[in-house]
Amino acid sequence: MKNAAARHRETLLAHLGRDPASHFGTVNTPVFHASTLLFDSVEAFQEAGRRRLEKGTSSYGRQGTPTTFAFEDTVAALEGGYGGVALSSGLQAVTVVLMSFATAGSHLLMPDSVYYPARRICDELLHRLGVETTYYDPTIGAGIAELIRDNTALVYLEAPGSLTFEMQDVPAIVAAAKAAGVPTAIDNTWATPLFFQPLSLGVDVVLHAATKYLVGHSDAMLGVVVSGEAHYELLRRTSQFLGCAAAPDDVYLGLRGLRTLAVRLDRHQANALRLVEWLGQRPEVDRLLYPALPSDPGHAIWRRDFAGASGLFGFTLKPCKRDAVLALINGLELYGIGASWGGYESLILLTDPDAMRSATRWQPAGPTLRIHAGLEHSDDLIADLDAGFARFGEINRGQAARTG
Repeated sequence: MKNAAARHRETLLAHLGRDPASHFGTVNTPVFHASTLLFDSVEAFQEAGRRRLEKGTSSYGRQGTPTTFAFEDTVAALEGGYGGVALSSGLQAVTVVLMSFATAGSHLLMPDSVYYPARRICDELLHRLGVETTYYDPTIGAGIAELIRDNTALVYLEAPGSLTFEMQDVPAIVAAAKAAGVPTAIDNTWATPLFFQPLSLGVDVVLHAATKYLVGHSDAMLGVVVSGEAHYELLRRTSQFLGCAAAPDDVYLGLRGLRTLAVRLDRHQANALRLVEWLGQRPEVDRLLYPALPSDPGHAIWRRDFAGASGLFGFTLKPCKRDAVLALINGLELYGIGASWGGYESLILLTDPDAMRSATRWQPAGPTLRIHAGLEHSDDLIADLDAGFARFGEINRGQAARTG
């Protein structure tokens, strides 16, 4: 696209990754299913093999097709990066990033609030390969400098934190890492490129569980990693060593999802804000976990660095009976109970963040819940929760009376 840098992101979402003139005038880039790619000569095949780490080149279907490259280029442009690498899931994106930088005997710094499967990669897979991981308080900011060692290979960030939504001072952490010559990577799934631009703050690598907001419809598994030119070849090489390949149909759904990302995020954000405001007035709720709220401890950082907030948030309850919480959740009609998020439907989960930590403690007054605000009407979502709290109150009061 001409003058892409001068366009608004909503415009880029509608036009990047499309070239109708090259595909019989079709609006959307077609799905290319391929394993074997054919070449005109031995020389052409060998040349493609030599260039397989370059953007937009492939000698075998696993290395990508025009569908793959359209998705990678679109996300890279939205993030302000040099290139992207499409992968089969968000967890695969995490794995490729960690294994690109970690070597036997090296050291990683991971936030204690990190996505739990990423912790398992560090504690099990990478630990077996001789890599040591230190988990740090996500709110450490510039204090991360004290944890960086001579063998630290990567400082990893996730903002806000998984399940508990702590904000990280990305510029401060990046500055400390750069001063020590250590690269940084961040999971930007929650905010997407529309609400946060980590590369512009000096982060070296950005990753997404594209399964979530980029796909947006809960029907595809997809991940993507974006970096500047300095790290692109390393990431692409690692993905090829590991045999990573995003399925072409899922990549297509990722491209299609991007077209409506801006309008969906606006609705997710509006619904989340409405729900959070309503929950904040409930006597059963002890604490809200959403950095867009002025009362949130990370609000100043969020307001400084982010352009918006997505539909995922958490809250804690005051001390209560487990049966009451289960009655609240299990009886909901509009909130699904399931992992992942980012689709058009609302979700709710009972979580246990403290069981997934080692450097910090999570000890709220009562249970911790996570909600993904979908695209339903907020009045209906509130009415469903209101009925849930009625069930909650009936059981909680009943059990209190029996034990009184």
